[in-house]
Amino acid sequence: MPEESDHLCREVTIINKLGLHARSAAKIAAIARQTKYPVWLSNGEEEVDAKSIMDILILNRPKGSRLMIRVENDTAHDVLSDILQLVRDGFGELNENDRQ
Repeated sequence: MPEESDHLCREVTIINKLGLHARSAAKIAAIARQTKYPVWLSNGEEEVDAKSIMDILILNRPKGSRLMIRVENDTAHDVLSDILQLVRDGFGELNENDRQ
């Protein structure tokens, strides 16, 4: 069982117009699958496996909502950073008007 100090958590706001939908969930899952360690997403009520597109969609995260990302081993910090950056970049769906 991992020690609590091994857990890395970050919260991010969904900024893209469509929120967390199938295409964006697939992008998160692809990054999460790059590590052998568990990666979790949470909406504050439910926590799901970030490697599963279907699980991610259960969270129902529209634009403006918060998303918690957690990895269970500090060697997976690159995965955490990559998912954070993906969300902060609006999953590549932002145009110039969305960035204001």
